[in-house]
Parts: sequence; C-alpha cells; structure tokens
Amino acid sequence: MDSQLNPDQHYIVVFPFMAHGHLIPFLALANQIHRRTGFTLIIATTKLTLHHLRRSTSSEDDHEHSNSGIHFVELPFSSSNHGLPDNTGTTENLSRAQLIDFLHASTSMETPFRNFIRECIGKHGRPPLCIISDMFFGWAVDVARSYDTVNVTFLTSGAYGSAAFISIWNELPHRKTESEEFEVTGFPKRCRFHRSQLHYFLRAADGSDSWSKFFQTQLRLSLKSHALLCNTVEEIEPLGLQILRDYSKRPVWCVCPLLPKALINDKSFSPSSPSSFSFSKESMSADKLFEWLDSQEPKSVLYIAFGSQNTIGATQMMELAIGLEKSEKPFVWVIRPPEGFDLKGEFNPEWLPEGFEERAKEKNRGLLVRKWAPQLDILGHKSTGAFLSHCGWNSVMESLSQGVPIIGWPLAGEQNYNSKMLVEEMGVSVELSRGPSGTIAGDEVKKVIDLVMASDGQGEELKKKANEIKLQIREALKEEGESKGSSSLKAIDAFVASIVKNRQENVKN
Repeated sequence: MDSQLNPDQHYIVVFPFMAHGHLIPFLALANQIHRRTGFTLIIATTKLTLHHLRRSTSSEDDHEHSNSGIHFVELPFSSSNHGLPDNTGTTENLSRAQLIDFLHASTSMETPFRNFIRECIGKHGRPPLCIISDMFFGWAVDVARSYDTVNVTFLTSGAYGSAAFISIWNELPHRKTESEEFEVTGFPKRCRFHRSQLHYFLRAADGSDSWSKFFQTQLRLSLKSHALLCNTVEEIEPLGLQILRDYSKRPVWCVCPLLPKALINDKSFSPSSPSSFSFSKESMSADKLFEWLDSQEPKSVLYIAFGSQNTIGATQMMELAIGLEKSEKPFVWVIRPPEGFDLKGEFNPEWLPEGFEERAKEKNRGLLVRKWAPQLDILGHKSTGAFLSHCGWNSVMESLSQGVPIIGWPLAGEQNYNSKMLVEEMGVSVELSRGPSGTIAGDEVKKVIDLVMASDGQGEELKKKANEIKLQIREALKEEGESKGSSSLKAIDAFVASIVKNRQENVKN
C-alpha cells in the first residue's frame, strides 16, 4: 500500500438506507474497501438494522468496535414518532402505504447523524475521510460539508436503472405527454419508456405529492455529492454508465461485483445457512434441497424468487403454477403468501391449483421453499438453467455472475428499468409480466419458460450472452497479476485516491 494511504490515518463513515436490498451491498462495499485499504469503516444505522448487519458479519462484538475493521454504531430512531408501528427500523413488513411515511421519517436521522459525526471528530481528532451514504440520504451532502469532509453517494442498483430512476423522478416526463410512451432525459430516443413501467405512485406523481417531495429533494441533493459509487461493472453497462455520468456530471466509479470471491474460480458454494425449509408438512434441510438439485439434469431447473420483500397477486400465483405444470420443467420456487396477505403468515394451499405441491413432489418435478432460500448457492448450482426474477439489482448480479439467463417480472422501484435494460441492452432476459397485478396466463408462462430454457434458438442466445457477462463480472474481481482488467478493484483504488487527495488539499488550505 502507498504510504499516503496509511490506514492508521483514515476512517470512513458508511450510512446505508434501512432496506434489505440496500444493506447487503453497503456491507459488502465496506468490507471490500477495508480489505483493499486497511481503513476503518464505521457503519451507522438504526438498532434493528444493526442487529441484521452484525448477524450478517457473524460478529460476536456487541459494541462499536470489531476486530475486522468494520465497526457498527447505533443511531436513535423512533418510528412511533412518525405514525409508524413501534420498533420499525427497516422497510421490512411495511405496507406500501406505510413506506412513504418511513421514507419521510428517515430524514429525522439528520440530527443524530450530525451529532455522531461530531463525536467521531472529537474521538479521532479529524473528520472522516468521507461519508458514503445512500441516495435516499441526500441531506448527508450538507452534513459532510459542515464538517470539512466529502459525501460520496453509493447507488445500490446498476447504472441504467439508477439513471432512469433519478431522471424520471426529477423530471416526471410522463406528466408532459398523453402518450403511453415517453422519452426520458439523458436516454437515447430509441430507449422510450412506457407508463406500465412506472409504479402507480410514480404514475400519479405531480411534484406536489408526498412521494415527489421526498424523492426529488433527496435525489437532487445526492447529485451534489463529490462522486458516485455504482453497484455495477464497467464492462457490462456501457450505455447506462454513459447516461449516468452525463446526467450527474460527477465521477462514477463501478465497484461491483460485491459478491463472494469464490465466484472467480468457479468454486462450489456450501449452503449459506443452516436454516430449515418447509416442504409440504415435512421439514427439509438445506442439504436435502441441494441433494434434489444434484439429482436434476444440468441447466434444467427454473429458479423462481421475487426478492426479500416482494410477492405477486393471488391470481398471478395461480396462473404461474398452471404454467409451470404445463411446461413440465423442474423448478425451485421460493413462495410467500400473495399480495394483500401477511408475507410472514402461513401459506394457504388454496392459493395454488388443487394438489399442485403433491404432484410436484410425486413426479420429482419441483420444490416449494417457504419464504427464504440460499439464492446465490442455487443460482451457482450446475442444474439451474434460468431465473424467474423480480429484477432487483442484487438478484440480477447474482444471476449474471453465474451465467444464468433471466425471465423478468419487475414489481417495484427501479426493477422495471433493470428489466428493460436486461432485455434491450444486454439480451439476457425475456419479460413475462410487470407489477403485482399485471395480467398473466398459464399458457403464456409455459411459452416463455420453454423459450428461455430451450437449448437452441433464442434460448441458446440468451445463455450465450449471460455467459459472456459472467466472464466480464468475474474478470472485474480478479486481483492484480491474475488479470489485465480488475476494473472494479481499480475503481476502488481510484475512488480512495480521490478522497485522500481531497483531504490532503483541504489540509494544505
């Protein structure tokens, strides 16, 4: 390490938004920076989120300090003061109606965060080298400036999806036309967007509603950051990165893939968790899940999952099951109660065709896994041939890192934009439906599954392109000496050099 990057002289504060899809990449980024530099990384967040992060790192330390160089600090946050249920520290279990209240409530963390930075300065004798914050915490830009440091915004999605999300919220282009299709600032004219790709609260936004007030304020502040870190790989998103850089007018460093290093050498994964899965009325261990996968033909299994906080409608669930049976393809389906029901509640067999699960078991054709499964392990298994996904970015990167093509069913957030990019730019996906209430029929499900999982025609082309992207993703992770590329590691080095240089110039002045 260069002497100017002496780890004893620097620390970085990390401030993720309190949602599962944001926490995972933030934690992985903190670990990546620490391993690369030796710097101390301090992650500040709410009590409930802290519990999740500590569990993720298997830390036995219950205090601020950790032997790993990743430290955790709890910031006060009272959900009940904002009309939310007691002990709400993350977006988990919130209805969509409560989500906007939670977003606005998150701005109340500015004062305790300011106090925390002040305490850090008193303790360390200097401000943090930088504050890495979520784009939903745009106000962190002003906090950083107040304490003579810089804010860097970490975009937990890809470049194309992030650019579309920011541009559409900032300018609401669909409000300026009666057409179902519309252009988005920063995107080529050929990349026209459709109203069906907008969540219902975005379609209704007019700039004066609660959603607009939150997103427009925070996103515009975030674009005043010193720079952006993006959860993607330079080589796989050339168009998205060009758009994001031109629109933000900021340096953008691609620090993905934030995935286990075992991916580089095609090492097999062991099950990620000892958790048990419920299969019918029996208990099935992770080992039995993988034993079943081992019994299937290579590239023959369809993996189905909609992320940690999403589900589909009851009618859609029924039609998906009908299509699965018609396709006769083996499957692993991570299943939860449908939209409008308690996602953590018991699953009612009436939401599926009568006898569906029993027939799948008898024919050795499929497994229903309740609520959670070790996704990356399943995607990395030799028998997995395609992924029916909500197109959340963490899921996208996990799938593509394994060369697994995608059947897209985006549900919320920037997922529609991710899906659009996967279909139109990467050519690794076919879209099945959109939204939690989109129309779907069993025959169409079968048709799309058959197309994507075919060993010839479009299915073969999807697999070929997914494999090409897999190689690019893995190349970006390789250490010096292993590769001419290593673009993601070089991006982290460039980011660190930039903020160190900024600190040195501030000291001179």
